[in-house]
Amino acid sequence: MGIGRDESEGWSVDEQTGGPYLHFAVFCENVIEDKQGVLSLIRIIDRTVLTAAGPDAPEKMPPFPFSATIALGFKSGFAKGSWQVRIRPTNPDGQPLPEVSLPMQLEGDDRGQNIVLPVQLTLEQEGLYWFDVFVADALVTRMPFRVVYQRVSIRR
Repeated sequence: MGIGRDESEGWSVDEQTGGPYLHFAVFCENVIEDKQGVLSLIRIIDRTVLTAAGPDAPEKMPPFPFSATIALGFKSGFAKGSWQVRIRPTNPDGQPLPEVSLPMQLEGDDRGQNIVLPVQLTLEQEGLYWFDVFVADALVTRMPFRVVYQRVSIRR
């Protein structure tokens, strides 16, 4: 389904006004773009595991830096012009994290735009993080990302 510009409706099913359409939305370790603009998504991920080992391994997960890339792809459909893409992350407790807003320019038909966004976060708790993706204030997808903490206790 395409995205309607009318915020009260959210989605449009009219084939004459539909779009833009979400083509892909993933977390990955790296994105390579060749000379023709074709993307290669390297190591698609949806979780990370932090392991702490030793006699002094903390009970609770300590904050740790995490880097990844969000890759989004859209196809225009009947949508043309400038559109706003917004990514709103929330932590496992449902608390919002800083969101990102980016412009997207669409030409219509099968043309589209890819968005590659490096992400650097300090993850402070284990559990399921959600990254909601909006276009023109309409939710187009939710990207889950799980953080797992494994404590390996070694007794002396």
